[in-house]
Amino acid sequence: MSLILPIIAVLIGLSIAYFLKANSTSVKLLLSFSGAFLLSITVFEFIPEVYGDYHKTIGVFTMLGILLQIFLEFLSRGAEHGHLHHHEDTQKFPVLLFISLCIHSLLEGYPLHENDHLLWGVVIHKIPIAIIIASFLIHSQLSKGKVILFLFIFALMTPIGSLINKYFSFLTEYEVYIEALVIGIFLHVSTTILFESSKNHQFNISKVLMIVLGVVVAYFL
Repeated sequence: MSLILPIIAVLIGLSIAYFLKANSTSVKLLLSFSGAFLLSITVFEFIPEVYGDYHKTIGVFTMLGILLQIFLEFLSRGAEHGHLHHHEDTQKFPVLLFISLCIHSLLEGYPLHENDHLLWGVVIHKIPIAIIIASFLIHSQLSKGKVILFLFIFALMTPIGSLINKYFSFLTEYEVYIEALVIGIFLHVSTTILFESSKNHQFNISKVLMIVLGVVVAYFL
């Protein structure tokens, strides 16, 4: 499941971007739901799971995860939470965006094979992000081959993160610290989605309802 579902999520996002051409309003509402869902799963399930006898140390690594995500977003221009805009003069392969998204996806995949609830949080989050990234790449002047290569590798990175956790047993000693980094990444991405995805930072009733729905679904999952 942790290997297949993230790939399916990217394929769904690509299909919506290519065939349905979803409007920005619906994508933002889906993004709001996914942000609320991911944040809730992180708070309800992931944080209590990771925080044990390492409270302060885990807090340090959580903050490092937040700082790492801020740095990654400097490279990606905020693609992880939907802030990616079309530029018709995009001809070069977006290397920094690619590297940032791959690191982000690799890390988010690390805890997934042990946590089904978190897996669903990441999968739901990936769909609107994949729509936005695919739309950006489709509207650029990149060749279809480069677009497919970008999305193919992006889709694989989360499962690779899960495989690293599963088969590289020497990382077990550091697992709690890696997962604390991931908590920081999730906290930053999800809260940024909730507070910055609306124009002029204004909340509307549709967005509020989607956020509430995301929290409720996560709680009862």
